[in-house]
Amino acid sequence: MQLLKTLKRKFGISASRVAVHAHVPWYLRWLGIIAVGALVVGVGWATYDFGMEFAGFRQGEADRALAKLNEAIKRQQDELAELRAKVAAAERQLQIERATYGDLAKQVKSLTEENATLKEDLAFFQSLMPAAGKDGAITINRFKLQPGALPGEYRYQLLLVHAGQRAKEFQGSLQFVLNLQQHDRKVVLTLPPENDRNAREYRLDFKFFQRLEGTFKIDADAEVKGLQVRVFENGSNAPKLTQTVNIS
Repeated sequence: MQLLKTLKRKFGISASRVAVHAHVPWYLRWLGIIAVGALVVGVGWATYDFGMEFAGFRQGEADRALAKLNEAIKRQQDELAELRAKVAAAERQLQIERATYGDLAKQVKSLTEENATLKEDLAFFQSLMPAAGKDGAITINRFKLQPGALPGEYRYQLLLVHAGQRAKEFQGSLQFVLNLQQHDRKVVLTLPPENDRNAREYRLDFKFFQRLEGTFKIDADAEVKGLQVRVFENGSNAPKLTQTVNIS
């Protein structure tokens, strides 16, 4: 019985299993592992490369595309800078042309007004020539006195005519005697003063006629009530002509 039990333990169902393995050298095992690893890496790289190819993406192509984009951007920036420079130059030229046009318009207006005034003076002078009295007579024509832009400022205009076809050069000075009303007082003001009769703006030097215009100032609270024009010839203290004019 003991023998039978021993045999059952060795060869029966409950006996221990035995596995038989073939002996493989260690270097063959490592070679196999390396081969499998290389295969896995190769498959992975091939998969990545195929994916990149399928997506149409390559690093070199991306670099070239980026370079082209940068070049296009630089070219557009250069063109934009050139266009801005042209626009700035055109604006400056337009401003110059506008300023020139404005100056020309002002000059044309001024010359037109001056030409009209000269024609008027000439027509008036020609109308006086046939009826001129004795040679050397001086008359005051077209006197105007108007308030200026500033308080107490007045602008005057007048035409002096030297009658006679053989009139000589007349040199002298002009003087205004103003009758002013200042508050409750009446004031007499002489322009220019007696001690400055040869002031430049009141100096006379003409042969046939001379047109004068200018401005003078009085106190802002004063009002011109009357005016007398005096014409002095050089070397004489007595006026050659004294005339009271209407104020317009």
